[in-house]
Amino acid sequence: MKAQEGAMVAAKNSSLGAAKVAKEDEFYTQLGDIERELWHYRDHFKGKTVYLNCDDPRVSNFFHYFSHNFEALGLKRLIATCYKSQDIDLFSENGTEEAVWLEYEGDKNGSGVPDRAEIVVQPLKGDGDFRSAEAIELLKQADIVITNPPFSLFRDYLNQLLEYGKEFVVVGSQNAITYKEIFPHIMTGNVWLGHNNGDMSFMVPAHYKARESRFWVDESGQQWRSLGNACWFTNLDISKRHEWQTLYRTYTPDAYPTYDNYDAIEVGKIADIPMDYDGVMGVPPGFLAKHNPEQFEIVGTTESNDPTNPFRTRIYSSAECRAAYLARFGKKGVYDLNASGVINGEKKYKRVLIRSKKGTP
Repeated sequence: MKAQEGAMVAAKNSSLGAAKVAKEDEFYTQLGDIERELWHYRDHFKGKTVYLNCDDPRVSNFFHYFSHNFEALGLKRLIATCYKSQDIDLFSENGTEEAVWLEYEGDKNGSGVPDRAEIVVQPLKGDGDFRSAEAIELLKQADIVITNPPFSLFRDYLNQLLEYGKEFVVVGSQNAITYKEIFPHIMTGNVWLGHNNGDMSFMVPAHYKARESRFWVDESGQQWRSLGNACWFTNLDISKRHEWQTLYRTYTPDAYPTYDNYDAIEVGKIADIPMDYDGVMGVPPGFLAKHNPEQFEIVGTTESNDPTNPFRTRIYSSAECRAAYLARFGKKGVYDLNASGVINGEKKYKRVLIRSKKGTP
């Protein structure tokens, strides 16, 4: 579940609600999506404390999943915090603006389900921001963190988990893969993608604006949006990470052109990765959902301000940029070719740079 918040200012102690109006950042994860993904991590949960630090447990499907599967997963403890409600009628369930934290340690009365008497609810002094001192103290007690954090704060959120050495499974946007704050962790093998990446549907508050696409209202009046590029980010080992991709294509210079500004070839589709090329290849970011670190080395990315980006070694002059833009679009403008893969003067979309490792499974 997303904490209620908006666009982020630079200071860490800024309020999540201060700029909420600037971004629509509340996306509530469906129970089915949670079940499909977390099934693959079930062996990791035994004897562990799970922390949901961006979830209002009163409406959270993450809290529902872990509290109802507490014994089956062999959990030790479940804790959850949320940012204080700014829309107390969000789903007609939140009845207070007070930030709270919940604790559940399993079925005590033999009912087989979590009862209200078994869930300890305590108020927080602050607003429940995941960066607050109260939330960090709870974070220190956790083994694994699971949630759907605010997309606009994903950089801060993920780096906090890594700073405190926590295991995690969190929802994010595929766009985050190439963030300069995130990609180095992916490249070094500290973070990778989970199982079910791609299209996911989320409940959103009623005050969100309607969209022309990927938006609908169900028969109950609940608004929904789907994201075609949703991802699960994790550092828990899963079997998918050790599956080898079967490659069918063979390299030819005509089929795989070399970038104008870097010694690497362009591979437009993951399925077209050649099986016999030993150099660097630029592939779509979706490749990371299938990445086996035993099969491929990650070399860098084409994000313009990423320190891993080798394309910055050639800087095009403004005249070259203008000529390439005119040649492509036939009109005046500024077409920035710097720091990205370029073929015949045409800038390519973001790419992850990989190199095949020797050997077969």
